[in-house]
Amino acid sequence: MDHDHLFSIILHLLPPESILSFSMTCRRFRSLASSDSLWESICRRDWGSSVVDALLASFSAHERRALSWKRLYQQVSQLGLLSCRRLSCKDGIFPKPRASHSLNFVSDWLVLFGGGCEGVDPAGLMWSDIESASKLGRHLDDTWVAYVGNGFNRVLSWQHVNSGIPSGRFGQTCTLVSDSLVLFGGINDNGVRLNDTWVGRVFCEGTLELKISWRLLDVGPVAPPPRGAHAACCTGDRRVVIHGGIGLDGQRLSDTWLLDLSDDLRTARWHQIPNVWPSPLPRSGHSLTWIGGTWMVLFGGRGSRYEVLNDVWLFDIGGGHPEWKELKYDLSNVPGEIPLPRVGHSATLILGGRVLIYGGEDSQRRRKDDFWLLDVSSLVRFRSIGPKKTSRITWKKLQVEGQCPDYRSFHGACADRSGRYVYMFGGMVDGVVHPAEAYGLRFDGELYQVELVLQL
Repeated sequence: MDHDHLFSIILHLLPPESILSFSMTCRRFRSLASSDSLWESICRRDWGSSVVDALLASFSAHERRALSWKRLYQQVSQLGLLSCRRLSCKDGIFPKPRASHSLNFVSDWLVLFGGGCEGVDPAGLMWSDIESASKLGRHLDDTWVAYVGNGFNRVLSWQHVNSGIPSGRFGQTCTLVSDSLVLFGGINDNGVRLNDTWVGRVFCEGTLELKISWRLLDVGPVAPPPRGAHAACCTGDRRVVIHGGIGLDGQRLSDTWLLDLSDDLRTARWHQIPNVWPSPLPRSGHSLTWIGGTWMVLFGGRGSRYEVLNDVWLFDIGGGHPEWKELKYDLSNVPGEIPLPRVGHSATLILGGRVLIYGGEDSQRRRKDDFWLLDVSSLVRFRSIGPKKTSRITWKKLQVEGQCPDYRSFHGACADRSGRYVYMFGGMVDGVVHPAEAYGLRFDGELYQVELVLQL
């Protein structure tokens, strides 16, 4: 085995920072460390082959011919700009404005379910505390789909595919598992917290039609207590994790449950994961985002005393002892800003293994329109969690161009298969304050596409 081949094998195992340091040693090593095949391998290793293949499919023929894998990796790692556009709808058929619904990307289609919409008596209670409200107007039971895959020309066509099943609710979680959806909990029209588990089987007929068949999942005698405004994610191996939310009598919860779906989604079993100190405080309206392997990151929410939070926790369910770890950081060592506390935000895994945080509201119900990038990918990739390493957690506020969404909270968000495009629908936005109203509240029904700007 010659030295160059041996060096190549070693380079494939190193983090990017070490590869760049190696390249500065001499011209020969620089040539080895700049190989296009090496950086394609690094992209596939760090982002996943399925993500890279989906990204390539989104490029034009010219972009693919001119592609430099090293430059692409650098562009993604140094992302600083987003481009937003509001998507129009043809035929005048579209979902009602709503908030606290679910939005998923399934087989190049957007799938929208449930939430709450307008219909509240103006003199009555409004959605001023949306994640705990039980006196809303109408809770929706409809399922809508729209194709946004290859060939999508930014004018979409919504299709109404289901009503009545599952029952109307808001504050539920709906998690993508393979090409099926797993829905849990929520709050119904009477303010009743739910703990039913549903599976939506997706049947796709290209770009023309998508059908969803919902059924109540047999989970046996054990299930999490009823709740809404909890957080959930899939770990990538047919396991769904939920955390927190609002239980009976408005109590904030801090429990963690795992749903094992290994039986091809025919049946499933819930298991409670014991909370071992340290662990996150009880909360609702927070986010839980899978970031690869057995790792999830939790951010923000509203606590038991109605305080709004901005703490970050890493959760690892690998091995025999699941573990929470708070990612603390010394503000004196964090460059730039960090996001203010918020509840009702979205947290979406995007290209590069980072989490895109958008919107939400603070303790005074002031809504936000800022985009933040949370980067814990290097911590997870090289298992370097520890007291001396937590300073490597980085926050970055992103610049935005184009048609920026209004200030909003309790919207829905999801990313496409490449993680380069994020879609956002609905939420609560600031509206005109009428003399009889205490707050200006409005439900939104616009769909936005957020693109990671890459200079290819």
